[in-house]
Amino acid sequence: MITNNMLYDIMIYVYALSLLFYFSDAADASWRAKRIGTGLLIFVWILQTGYLIYRILLHLHLEVYALFEYLFIFSWLLVTISLVMSRFFRLEYVVFFANVVGFVVLVLNLLTKPGVLIPLGNGELSRTLLYLHIVLISCAYAMFTIAMILSCMYLFLHRGLKRKRWSKTMKRLPSLEIMDRYVFRLVVTGLPLLVLSLAVAVTAIIIDGKITLLLDFKVFSSLFAVVVYFYYMFQRTVLRQSGVRTAIWNIAAFVLLLSNGFANSLSRFHNWLS
Repeated sequence: MITNNMLYDIMIYVYALSLLFYFSDAADASWRAKRIGTGLLIFVWILQTGYLIYRILLHLHLEVYALFEYLFIFSWLLVTISLVMSRFFRLEYVVFFANVVGFVVLVLNLLTKPGVLIPLGNGELSRTLLYLHIVLISCAYAMFTIAMILSCMYLFLHRGLKRKRWSKTMKRLPSLEIMDRYVFRLVVTGLPLLVLSLAVAVTAIIIDGKITLLLDFKVFSSLFAVVVYFYYMFQRTVLRQSGVRTAIWNIAAFVLLLSNGFANSLSRFHNWLS
C-alpha cells in the first residue's frame, strides 16, 4: 500500500500498468499492447472521475481548497484529453507522454501536505469566481502541456529529417505540418482560458477589497507568460515564422508558465486571507 486510501492506490497501480503497455506499444508498435493500455486507462479515468466527484462534494461548502484537488484535476484532465486523442487521432506518442505527465502529477500529489490549503475568498461570489478560476487555469495548463509535448516531438522529427536519420519512431509520428497545426489549435484554445482565469481571479480579488494583491509577483509573472504566448501567436500568424522557431517559443512559454506555477513561495496571491 502506498497510501491509506485504497482507491488512490488502485489508481496508481492501474495507471502504472497502463503506461507499461503504452510503452510496449511505443517501443515495438504492438496493437495488442495499445488496446490493453487504453482499456486500463479508461478504468483509471473512471476511478479518477469517481474520486474527483467525491472530493468536490466533500469540500463543496468549505472556504478553502487543497492543493491536492488542483493537481488531481490537472491529472484527470490529461487522462481525459489523451483518451479523446487516442480515439479520434493517431497520436500514440502524445497520448503516452501526456499520461507520463499525468502519472507523475498523481504520484507527486502524494507529497503535498494535507494542511496545504488555499483560501477561496471571504464572500460567496468571490468563492464562486475562484472555483471558476481553478477550473479554467487547470484546463489551460492541460492544453499547454499537450502543445508542449507536440512541440518537442516537432523538433525531434525536424532534427531527424534534417540529418536524414530515418527510424521506426519517426515513421509513427505525424507530419511536421500536422503537429504544427495541432500545437497552434491547442494554444488558441488554451490562451483564452488562461486569460479568462486570470481575469476571474483579479475580479475576485477586487470584490474582496484586496487591491494591493494586484501588485503581487505572481500577477506580473502570469501576465508575462500570457505575453509570451501571444508573441508565439504573433510569430505563427503574422510573421509566418518557421515551425522550428515557433515550437521553441511555445516550449519557452510553457517553461515560464510552469515556473510561475511553482512560484507560490514568492507570492502572497494564494494566501490572501492570512
